[in-house]
Amino acid sequence: MKTAVIYWSGTGNTEAMAKAIAEGAGAELFSVSEFSGSINEYDRIAFGCPSMGAEELEEGEFAPFFDSIESELNGKTIGLFGSYGWGDGEWMRLWVDRCTAAGAVIVNGEGLIINETPSDDDLNTCRDFGKKLSE
Repeated sequence: MKTAVIYWSGTGNTEAMAKAIAEGAGAELFSVSEFSGSINEYDRIAFGCPSMGAEELEEGEFAPFFDSIESELNGKTIGLFGSYGWGDGEWMRLWVDRCTAAGAVIVNGEGLIINETPSDDDLNTCRDFGKKLSE
């Protein structure tokens, strides 16, 4: 099975999560701006984006990318993750609902969110999330 982790990070927190998830999954790691392939090349994909503004996906790069591939999620096993600085994770719940409606199977049935900078324990949780994605 071929696995990818594709993310956007503004402060490095979501990037740290992405690296740990990729490590746990044995996955290829891409920032959104680096990814030039097709998601159809991958059996399993983790997407990472922090909460921005009023608990939304990042609008400059990540949201347009995700909009462009959303129709290809049907039947795919995906993981969703990101960091946040405020709120209660509403952006992640909405993102999970959106992906489920597109026909994706969500790892653990929910996204993985971490408040601010991931601790060592948080990064271990991310590695475990990656392992679960690759099962």
